Amino acid sequence: MMKALKRIKQVMDHLLLGLSVSLIGIIVLTILLQIFTRTFLNFTPAWSEELARLLFVWISFLGIAYGFKEKLHIAVGLLVKKFNDRIKSLIEYMTKALIIIFGLVLIYFGTEFMLLMNYSTMAGLGISSSFLYAAVPVAGIFVTINGIELLFVKGLHQEYDDAMEG
Repeated sequence: MMKALKRIKQVMDHLLLGLSVSLIGIIVLTILLQIFTRTFLNFTPAWSEELARLLFVWISFLGIAYGFKEKLHIAVGLLVKKFNDRIKSLIEYMTKALIIIFGLVLIYFGTEFMLLMNYSTMAGLGISSSFLYAAVPVAGIFVTINGIELLFVKGLHQEYDDAMEG
């Protein structure tokens, strides 16, 4: 059972990373097209700026989730380092619980807002604004899953002490 869960998690991680990299590629191409058309053809496609904004929102929210997976978010350990190991462990688990709660809040309120915006249209793209706001609950799902995974891993951030001394 545990092996199957690990495999599912690996597939989800690859999906998250693949989707993020693909969106970055699309946003770069969109912006390059916009620059080309504006510079050489003297017009800007109406949809290009809005597509770039949509992709930027998605990349940002997926990046939040990926940051939790890779333990890349900023952590202030100066104060925590002064406590004994028992207190440090308690603070770590409380923080991990807050990450999971944050993910659940993103899912709940992101879904509410996405549904609320269903009847609004993105003028440049001609699609529902829900596509923009769907990034919030999708990121919430990944944040929650990555937060649960963090419960089984020691630490909340990567250690850079050795790199700083060199």
